[in-house]
Amino acid sequence: MSEKKMSSSRKHHLKSLMLSIAKVLLEEEEREQQEERERYMAENCPPVSMPRSMQELQDLCREINHKIDSIDEERYDLDMKVNKSNKEIDDLKIKVQDLMGKFKKPVLRKVRMSADAMLKALLGSKHTVNMELRANLKQVKKEVKEEDKELRDVGDWRKNIEDKAGMDGRKKMFEAEA
Repeated sequence: MSEKKMSSSRKHHLKSLMLSIAKVLLEEEEREQQEERERYMAENCPPVSMPRSMQELQDLCREINHKIDSIDEERYDLDMKVNKSNKEIDDLKIKVQDLMGKFKKPVLRKVRMSADAMLKALLGSKHTVNMELRANLKQVKKEVKEEDKELRDVGDWRKNIEDKAGMDGRKKMFEAEA
């Protein structure tokens, strides 16, 4: 059986009908939500009658504070339930991935960033250490050793050899090393 193609005018007509039906349904749903909102407000929030005396005003304030406390407790309980459910969902997702045995490795992009910028991004305003190592080095004065002076002072190598020749020269070498 071959499927017949619809003409573009027929497609357009069906599309406009679907859109008009969807518009009517959305309006009806919005109206129902508004009615439910008004009904809920009528049940839970009765109209405020302004008290005449100071005692009535204080009673009204106490009642409102009591309602605020109870609603805040409910909100906290619901928030904790949602957090617990989200954690369970995350754990179940991890278990499903483990059972499937397939792990999708995310594609890592190269980022050119200095060590200072990276530490600042990770630690935020806490990062005050400068990674420029030369700035932290101490200045040390170089001491000139006597041996280095002697080596520099020896000008003629022939003279040095003649001094070390014979027993006197060897004796001088041993005395210098000791």
